[in-house]
Amino acid sequence: MELEELLHHIVSDDHRHACFLNTLSLQENIGARKISANEQPETSTYMVLKHAAEEHRHAFYLKKQIAKLSTSACPTYEPDYLLAPYSSKYYLNKLDLMTSRYLKETLQLAGSALKFAAYLLVTYAIEVRADLIYPVYQEVLNKNKSKVSVRSIILEEQGHLEEMIAQLSNFSPAWEIHAEKITHFESELYQNWINDLAKTI
Repeated sequence: MELEELLHHIVSDDHRHACFLNTLSLQENIGARKISANEQPETSTYMVLKHAAEEHRHAFYLKKQIAKLSTSACPTYEPDYLLAPYSSKYYLNKLDLMTSRYLKETLQLAGSALKFAAYLLVTYAIEVRADLIYPVYQEVLNKNKSKVSVRSIILEEQGHLEEMIAQLSNFSPAWEIHAEKITHFESELYQNWINDLAKTI
């Protein structure tokens, strides 16, 4: 099922839509917590702190949007309040593991250097995907005259992608080769996620 068609099915049902917003909120929250967990207090940069703060805000913003559909829906991130809970929850963790394994084998990185490189490449792949998903989602929201909006997230995700490209350029002159490999991993995980979401329709 194509993304736009899938989103039309999701948005047309308020309960399902609330669960989808909650699922996106969970994924943004997992991303924010991953950034914070990998952060080295002595070497924290403005970019890393800003990125973590914005991902947390996205999680909160998406959670808040649920109230436009129902004031009682999806109080927590428990599986009953998510769509495709397993693949949604472990999407980012799996990508992180695959990326870390690739960096160890290909560049022999370890420790904090490995963590930071994985952060850059995983975030790049996720921001590329966000740049594809959120605009289509907003278009579907518009067509369905939904009160929900993700416009503010679209602008910030575009800014994150630009920041990641700048950081990756400093990380390695061959960053595009590594990024292509990681986006390939991400594409497989994304397709599994979309297939699992389609099963909820």
